[in-house]
Amino acid sequence: MAAPKQKRVRWLPDVEAHDFPAARSYLGLIYDRKRVANMVARLKGAPVVQFKAKDIFRASRLSLLGISNSHVEKDRERIRKGQGLAPLLLVRDEPNGTVVIADGYHRLCAVYEVDEDALICCRII
Repeated sequence: MAAPKQKRVRWLPDVEAHDFPAARSYLGLIYDRKRVANMVARLKGAPVVQFKAKDIFRASRLSLLGISNSHVEKDRERIRKGQGLAPLLLVRDEPNGTVVIADGYHRLCAVYEVDEDALICCRII
């Protein structure tokens, strides 16, 4: 019996305008304002690259959000409808050996549920 075909995840060509302010807000909880401003400026200039969903989870050390999360469900619905998702914004936290998901955690969770090996479009600094 053949395995069911995985739904292909579509990506928008670039980050949406509201993603940078969201990243700034989240990063502001972790880092000082000057450092955050520098990070966001660098993220704006970073190219879009790809990493596997499972690798981003491992590097971030975050857990998968449950199926009851409304934001994850909205992104799963976008995947089902073949709509594009915006690339994630990631920051390497080298002193701690982790990756901070500055924006896109819900999108990552939704994609992971569809295919843990899916390539995730992102900007990373």
